Amino acid sequence: MGRRKIEMKIVKDSNARQVTFSKRRNKLFKNAYELASLCAMQLAIVVFSPSGKAFSFGNPSVDEIAQRFFNKDYTIKVDPEQQVIIDKLSQELNELLKQLHLEKKRGKMLEKALKESGASRELLNINELSYDELVKQWAKLEELEKSLQGSINEIEASSSLVLLKKAGGGEEDY
Repeated sequence: MGRRKIEMKIVKDSNARQVTFSKRRNKLFKNAYELASLCAMQLAIVVFSPSGKAFSFGNPSVDEIAQRFFNKDYTIKVDPEQQVIIDKLSQELNELLKQLHLEKKRGKMLEKALKESGASRELLNINELSYDELVKQWAKLEELEKSLQGSINEIEASSSLVLLKKAGGGEEDY
């Protein structure tokens, strides 16, 4: 007979309905297990057969998931190995957020420097510039780079002093 598409309608024959339920229940539980394993998630499934018998699957267990649901405790219990990974990723995220903040500051400084130098905020089309204009633009960029490097050094020095002051408990030796 082989595989064929089954029309989605109630199976009339009770024996055939029981067989269909058993096969599909097993497939449902298998897919739930795979989903829980692949996604490191917690889930619970409870189904009742046509004869009224209950079947359940839970990861880690149906009771634990039901308790969390009924107590509205939606916090996830994480094993220590996963917590180490989460902590490491959180630390990396915090570092990236700090870098982003510094880059935003740097962008604001660049915009300010562009305004002060009188350079246009619009991008120049290099193909339309003459050699002399390119040399002038290059000189402006080098001047801007030196100015920005000085500002960056000042910010880094200030940050270092603040960190040293915090590490020393805020006490200053005279």
